[in-house]
Amino acid sequence: MDNFKVVIFIMAILIALTAFSNRRKLPLPVLLVLAGLFIGFVPQLPNLALDPEVIFIIMLPPLLYDAASKTSWLEFKTSIRPISALAITLVFFTTLAVAVTAYYMIPGFTWPLAFVLGAVVSPPDAVAATGIIKGLGLNRKVITILEGESLVNDASALIAYRYAVLAVTTGSFVWWQAGLQFLLVASAGIAIGFATGWVFVWAHKRIVNNPVVETSFTLLAPFIAYVAAEHFEVSGVLAVVTTGLLIARKAPEVFSFQARMRSVVLWDTLIFLLQGFIFIMIGLQLPSIIKDMGNYPIGTIVGYGLVISLVTIIVRIIWVFTGANWQRFSSKKELAASDDTWKNVLVVAWTGTRGVISLAAALALPLALQNGSPFPKRSSIIFLSFVVIFMTLVVQGLSLPLLIKLLKIKPASNEEDEVKDLQL
Repeated sequence: MDNFKVVIFIMAILIALTAFSNRRKLPLPVLLVLAGLFIGFVPQLPNLALDPEVIFIIMLPPLLYDAASKTSWLEFKTSIRPISALAITLVFFTTLAVAVTAYYMIPGFTWPLAFVLGAVVSPPDAVAATGIIKGLGLNRKVITILEGESLVNDASALIAYRYAVLAVTTGSFVWWQAGLQFLLVASAGIAIGFATGWVFVWAHKRIVNNPVVETSFTLLAPFIAYVAAEHFEVSGVLAVVTTGLLIARKAPEVFSFQARMRSVVLWDTLIFLLQGFIFIMIGLQLPSIIKDMGNYPIGTIVGYGLVISLVTIIVRIIWVFTGANWQRFSSKKELAASDDTWKNVLVVAWTGTRGVISLAAALALPLALQNGSPFPKRSSIIFLSFVVIFMTLVVQGLSLPLLIKLLKIKPASNEEDEVKDLQL
């Protein structure tokens, strides 16, 4: 009963902060995380722990599906090169850079533990990225790249995470097996996503004059795609993203007008609540994380976390600018069809906010190794992950609108988005 009261209280805070955010033009995810931090230190309120299973099975599929369904397949396909460079190669490069930093800087971190930390903090979050860039009037190409990267990179990071944890728990790791497994897990996840998407497209075409059933089917799609992929131990993330892209592409053909209107209202409300709860819950975790640290010197580990955060930010900036310059050199094409190319590149480089996926992955670390001994440095990895999330989400999130203003980036026309909304 106490937890239920807290949930109602959090919902009231969420609605109030949303209204405040809209009036003040402030990034809502940042306000919600800060509110969660404040609420978490109120002694009268019970501790609400963030269950990784709830994140991965209940919250992640609809959030990914909604983001994918709002992404143009044509734009996604056109931007597949920069998206792949950010979502795959940058994730692995960030994992390596963080691992090297942690191994040589933090006492007691072995290479497997360092790679676990790197895999946890390497992927920018789809939920965070969407919430931060919403309403900033960014170039459509930039939005597609940022959202596309965030949709795909979770799969890369979670695969790296899985093998890093396996190396810690078993003491063995084979590079070529990990590389082959990545290709298998990714391709099979995409295949299951296509199969699931086509099944739902086929079913929607046969539902006539029943918008309630059509709308309910849209709620089932992400969970079926995710569960089916995870059952075969392949990428549920890529399965959901593929399903969402496919159904969105076929939406004008298979959904009735009534179903489209119902779905828009239903999904907007659902995503609003899920995103709000997730960001508030991120802030709520800090008190329990600090408690689990015991007598470890907080100042020291906060310093480590700041260095790790700086590494993730700098690596992304270098990688994005290098990749953009190489792309222009090799193809003679600009990243964005305007005179603000370098400004758009800087926005992409600066928008590397970490979020709920990193925190859920850290909290999902096993408590013990196969021999029964405690998982080494578990509390430290969780705390370091929280510091990186806080620095990238709050600092970069708050500074992004200011950066756009300083760069004098002209708001992009939303005519294409309006046309797409009318088609949906």
